[in-house]
Amino acid sequence: MTGEFRAPNPCNPWNPCTVPELNVILATDCGSTTTKAILIERQGGHYRLAARGEAPTTVEAPAEDVTRGVINAVSEIEGITGRVFIEDDRLIVPRRNGRGADAYISTSSAGGGLQMMVAGVVQTMTTESAQRAALGAGAIVMDALAANDKRRAFERIERIRNLRPDMILLSGGTDGGTVRHVAAMAEMIAAADPKPRFGSGYQLPVVFAGNTEARDAVSQALGAKAALQIVDNIRPTLESENLRPARDAIHDLFLEHVMAHAPGYAKLMTWTSVPIMPTPGAVGDIMQLIARREGIQVVGVDIGGATTDVFSVFREGREGEPVFNRTVSANLGMSYSISNVVAEATIPGIMRWVPFDVDERALRNGIRNKMIRPTTIPMELGGLMIEQAICREALRLAFIQHKDMAVSLKGVQQQRTIAEAFDQARSGATLVDMMGLDLIVGSGGVLSHAPRRSQAALMMIDGFAPEGFTQLAVDSIFMMPQLGVLAQLNEEAAIEVFDKDCLIRLGAVIAPVGTDAYGRHCVTIEIVRPGRDVERHRLPVGEMALIPLAEGETLDVSAIPSRKFDVGAGHGRQVTKRVTGGAVGLIIDTRCRPIQLPATHADRIAALKRWNDALAVYPTH
Repeated sequence: MTGEFRAPNPCNPWNPCTVPELNVILATDCGSTTTKAILIERQGGHYRLAARGEAPTTVEAPAEDVTRGVINAVSEIEGITGRVFIEDDRLIVPRRNGRGADAYISTSSAGGGLQMMVAGVVQTMTTESAQRAALGAGAIVMDALAANDKRRAFERIERIRNLRPDMILLSGGTDGGTVRHVAAMAEMIAAADPKPRFGSGYQLPVVFAGNTEARDAVSQALGAKAALQIVDNIRPTLESENLRPARDAIHDLFLEHVMAHAPGYAKLMTWTSVPIMPTPGAVGDIMQLIARREGIQVVGVDIGGATTDVFSVFREGREGEPVFNRTVSANLGMSYSISNVVAEATIPGIMRWVPFDVDERALRNGIRNKMIRPTTIPMELGGLMIEQAICREALRLAFIQHKDMAVSLKGVQQQRTIAEAFDQARSGATLVDMMGLDLIVGSGGVLSHAPRRSQAALMMIDGFAPEGFTQLAVDSIFMMPQLGVLAQLNEEAAIEVFDKDCLIRLGAVIAPVGTDAYGRHCVTIEIVRPGRDVERHRLPVGEMALIPLAEGETLDVSAIPSRKFDVGAGHGRQVTKRVTGGAVGLIIDTRCRPIQLPATHADRIAALKRWNDALAVYPTH
C-alpha cells in the first residue's frame, strides 16, 4: 500500500480521517474494567503485533475521562518499545519525525457498553428481527418488548423508565400492513418518556425500522420526545429480513449521542482515524471477514465474568448467503454471573464434568466466593477443574440460546423456548449446522489463559459438542475487537495479524454423530503421512484419543464410521478431508452426540480420568 490513504469514515464528523501510508498503527479496546492497547507495525512487508499494554479504564470517578486510561495503556507500550507516542497528554497521530503512529483506532464497551431495548409487534417475528439487528450492532439487549408479550401497558412503561437504555429500536409490521399496533408501541415509548443513561441535555435516540406506512404515526408520537431516526423496515415482508440499515443507524447514533456524552469520549473521537465501534460489533466484523475470505462457517465465543457472547456465520441452505448472528447471554459468566450458571445448570450438571468427589456445601461456598471476589483465580488443581467444569456448562447453555436466536425466517408465529432449541436444530429451523461448521474460536480468560491448551480444546468440545470435522482455535490475548475495526482501515493488515498473532490454532476434532453402547466399534481413522504406510486408529464408542499433528502440518485424514454413526456423508459412509494440526493435535471424540456420560458415578469418574489422560489435559501424579 503506497501513497495517501483515505479511510471510509462517513459517520465521524470529529475527524476527517486522512492518514499517510500505514506502517505504525495504535489500537485500543476500552473495556468495562481494563483498557488494552496494541501496537501493530509493518515489518518486511508484513503486518505483525509489536507490543501491547494495558491499564484500568477511567470512564468512572475519580478520573471520569476515558482518555486517561488510553494514555496509561499506550504509556506501557512506550516503556516496552522505548518510542514516543504521546505528547501534551494526547496521542501523536499521524506520525511525524519518527514519533507517534500513522493511525489510531479504538473499540469500547466501557460503562457497560451499548445498552438497548427493542420493541416490535409480534414477539417471534418483528421483535426477534429487531433483537438480531441490535445484537449484530454490538449492543446488549436489556429487554425485548412486543405487543403480544402478555405484559400490560403500564408494566412496559415502567420497565422502560427503570432500565434507562442508551437507545431504543422500534420495529413492527411488514410494509403496507396495519399501522395500529406500531403506533400503539410508539405511543407507549412516548408515555414512558425515557431519559438517557449519560448526560441530561439531549434526547434519547430511537430508531424506527418498521412498516413504512406507520412512519407518520411514529413521528407524531415520538418526534418531540426523542431523537428519532427512521430507516428501512427490518422486516419488509414475512419472508425477508433487512438488518443492515438499522445496524448502521445504531452505530451512527452510538457515536453521535451515546459516546459523545460519555466521559471523555468526545475528546477520544478526535484522535481516532475511523469511528469508535462497540467491542462486540467489532468482534462480529472480524468473524464475518474471516468467514467470507476463507469461505467457511464459523462459531466464536467470548466468555467473560458477567456475560457470554456467541457469534456465528452460517449459510442459509447449501448455496445460501452467509448469515451473521450474535447473542449475549447476560446471566452466564465466570465471576459476577457464576452463580447464575450454577443455578441454571444445577449442581449435578456441573459435577458431571468433575473427576473426583466434592462436598456440595464446599462447592457452593467456593462459587459464592468467586462471585464476590471476581478477580481471584484457582490456586489448586481441584479448583481449576471445578472452574473449567462451570465453563463447559456456561458455553453449553449460551450456545443453546444462540441456536434459538439464529433461525431462518418464519412467516407464521411460532413460540420457541430455550429447551426446544435442540429440537429445532433437527427440524431445520436453526441456521446452526454443526456438521457443516468449519472453525470454533474461543476467547475470554478461562479459555485463552488456560494453563494447558488441551484444557481449552476440551472445554470447547464439551460445551459446543462439534460434529464431523471441526478446527479449534483460541484468541491469544483478545485482540479481535481491535482487528475488527482495523479491517475498516486495512483489511489485509487485519487478516494478517489475526492469522499470525491473534489466533492460536489448537488443531482439529473428529466427532462421529450417532449413539451405540459403550465399547462397540465407532470409527476407524486413516492418516496418510508422507513416506509412510497408512496409519490406522480403530476406536470404540465412549473414548477420546489424541493423534500427534504439529502446528502447520496438514494431512489427508479419512474417517470411516460404523453403520450407526455419521461423520458428514451419512451413516457408515467414509469422509476424507485435509486437516491442519495445532498446539494440541488431532482429537478423536467417540462419546456419541449428544455427548453421553456413563450412568453410574464410579464409571463416570473413571471415564473422565481416562479422557483427561488421553488428551494430557491435567498433570498426572
